[in-house]
Amino acid sequence: EEADQVVEQLLADKDSILRYGGVYTLALAYAGTADNAAVKKLLHIAVSDTSDDVRRAAVTCLAFLLFKNPGQVPRLVQLLSESYNPHVRCGATLALGLSCAGTGSSEAIALLEPMAKDPVDFVRQGALIALAMILIQQTEASSPSLAPTRASFAKIISDKHEDPMARFGAAVAQGLIDAGGRNVTISLQSRAGSKNMGAIIGMALFCQFWYWYPLAHCASLAFEPTGIIGLSESLETPAFDFISNAKPSLFAYPAPTKPPTKEAIQKVETAVLSTTAKARAREREKEKAKAAEAGEAMETDEKKTEAKPKDDDASMKVDETDPSAKPAEDGAPATGKPKKQREPSSEKLSNLSRVTPAQLSYIAFPPEARFQPVRPVVVSSPSTGRAQKKGAIQRSVGGGGILMLLDKTPEEPIEWIEPATGVLRNIPVAQEDPEAAVAEADPPPPFEYPFGQEGK
Repeated sequence: EEADQVVEQLLADKDSILRYGGVYTLALAYAGTADNAAVKKLLHIAVSDTSDDVRRAAVTCLAFLLFKNPGQVPRLVQLLSESYNPHVRCGATLALGLSCAGTGSSEAIALLEPMAKDPVDFVRQGALIALAMILIQQTEASSPSLAPTRASFAKIISDKHEDPMARFGAAVAQGLIDAGGRNVTISLQSRAGSKNMGAIIGMALFCQFWYWYPLAHCASLAFEPTGIIGLSESLETPAFDFISNAKPSLFAYPAPTKPPTKEAIQKVETAVLSTTAKARAREREKEKAKAAEAGEAMETDEKKTEAKPKDDDASMKVDETDPSAKPAEDGAPATGKPKKQREPSSEKLSNLSRVTPAQLSYIAFPPEARFQPVRPVVVSSPSTGRAQKKGAIQRSVGGGGILMLLDKTPEEPIEWIEPATGVLRNIPVAQEDPEAAVAEADPPPPFEYPFGQEGK
């Protein structure tokens, strides 16, 4: 609220650049608060300002106000995403991407997929980047649109006839969706639920790639590593396991990209011209006529072979069944297809494993395990029932990251993970000999650099 006076002065200025700054000042001052007055002011600017840049920024800045309530943003910008003004549509794409980053929101994806085919190039650019933000660390099991989205990125990047702005957006999107080796997510809030100002500022600078594309690198300020790193009281990493009560395919890494295979060159049959076939047929007719005159009996293909008598003997019958088929056991029908293995409902993970924010609600430490976390990992239960069917967005606040562990049996020996002891601790520290120390060189004498006289 202390910034309200400055915001009012900037928004009332005649210069569109100052009004543009006023929009971002308002968004950063009320970041994460979902303040109704600030949201109404941005919506009013988005439909009434005379500058396209200011209108685009006003729609984009809705994400900074509502990133703690990502489920509200798709309904809020639904009409703006269908605006006649392409700048407003572009702002709607970034608002959806920033607010719903890493959630896999089906509502946001449904709005962005048509805009990825928009006739305006910079709208397609924003839609591709927003799709990558939303689908980061998602799998095909959790988001069915992941595979076609990745395919569209590769197609647009490789298409030389595509608009440069759309290709740039696809290239940035490809980097965002696989950011950090697929071990990071995009989040504007901390694990405890408070706003992360470094990430907010990073994304505010990222949005300025419209004017200077190197600012796209500032998106890395919003990257948050996802995983569980268990530490003992001596800040070392012991070896232990914990349980993920979800199917492995739900949070698995995507399959590695396969290199293009070389197709084997097949020989094509030589084409036979119709004139050649007719000439050969005439030659055969002449040969037949000559043989008939010589009194030789000519065998032709038109003669039917005499049918062989049927043998009723059972020993002459041929078994036409497939020799590879196995007899059915216990009266069950025999099938040649292998039985599909059922996917387990849980998996065991070790220390230093990747655990996505959506996976945290499925993590459990067995009660009989030696190491237990000081604070619980599970904060919010997985969405079930009606909320899950509607595609409600669930965020797990807290948990994950670095966990301090309690050792239930400290008297027993501990098995440490190799990086903690195997390499670093066993390296001997070099002892310096004070007598062998070499005297430092004297600093150079002071001098004045001849500025402006380099060429003389």
